[in-house]
Amino acid sequence: MMAGQASYAASDDSSPGRVYKEEDPPLRSQFQRDRDRVIHCSAFRRLEYKTQVFVNHEGDMFRTRLTHSIEVSQIGRTVSRALSLNEDLTEAICLAHDLGHTPFGHAGQDELNKCMKDFGGFEHNLQSLRVVDLLEERYVSFPGLNLMYETREGIIKHCSKNNAEKLGDLGKRFLVGWKPCLEAQVANIADEITYNNHDVDDGLRTGLITVEQLNSCSLFKENYEHVVKLWPNISNRKLIHELVRRMIGSLVSDLVEASNHEIKLNKPVNLEEVRRAGRGMIKLSEEMYEKHTELKQFLKKYLYNHPHVIKMTDNAKQNIAVLFKAFSEEDELLPDDVKSKIAEGKNAAKKSNREKIIADYIAGMTDRFAITECERIIKDQSI
Repeated sequence: MMAGQASYAASDDSSPGRVYKEEDPPLRSQFQRDRDRVIHCSAFRRLEYKTQVFVNHEGDMFRTRLTHSIEVSQIGRTVSRALSLNEDLTEAICLAHDLGHTPFGHAGQDELNKCMKDFGGFEHNLQSLRVVDLLEERYVSFPGLNLMYETREGIIKHCSKNNAEKLGDLGKRFLVGWKPCLEAQVANIADEITYNNHDVDDGLRTGLITVEQLNSCSLFKENYEHVVKLWPNISNRKLIHELVRRMIGSLVSDLVEASNHEIKLNKPVNLEEVRRAGRGMIKLSEEMYEKHTELKQFLKKYLYNHPHVIKMTDNAKQNIAVLFKAFSEEDELLPDDVKSKIAEGKNAAKKSNREKIIADYIAGMTDRFAITECERIIKDQSI
């Protein structure tokens, strides 16, 4: 356990460790090694060209999955430090949580799930785990990144009973009602705080939502009134930055205070007691949670369902549908390495799921590459 770290925080010594045994890293903790492996993997680099809300080619000023993941990790580390948790583990989870996201954000995931409905479906949390457990090909001694148990645990936020049963010890908590380590709980809510507030920023930047509309949300309005009182002549750009900064600050401060209270109430002595508590200990106060939820519902109604975003969403779904159908019908459209995986599955004693391999390939695409591939396929089919 690191100095200054709580007894109930995750640590190298208390962890079940890695699936494949390795020598201890000489200059880093185990969770620092996990963080570094995530940062150096190819799936992490591709997040630079995967959308958050606005498709990547719409402009280079908007957030991507990469910038989002970095922002989540910054908030996660701040909260973990304040609560005396394992900062390195929190950072590793935050940076890895979106590795399995498809191109075109949630629209791409929804369409790929629809395409895969007869083959087990598709869910980006499970795909992120699949990326770090299997799909990354960097090491001679093992598949994937061979991350620590707690890092892998934190990647999976949600899981159906059917999928949980396939995950062994990693899925047990979904079947018996246990909770993950506190660092995973921090990463989860840091993700929500980040995308809510930064989607406000991107939404205002595009003009799809306005300050006047957002003043219907308590969290926004109270910060807006305070800022314009202090600086009545503030520019619009600085106003937005100041508002987003203050909203995040108020949420993080509340989260730390409310979580500290919850931890003291539950009095966990070790990580095992955290898991068996049956309730999460990292949470906002009831008042702040209501404000947070109100903002989330506003964004769903006015930003995510804005006609411009819906048009992007429909185009994205069409692209994914075209790619999946074409690749499923004609292997020659696939690159050699993907065709080799399919061939290996046909020759193996246990047949690989061909459609799953195709879904892996599509999920790993960036927005730009998916659009280019779709255009290539449509052009070839029209000749």
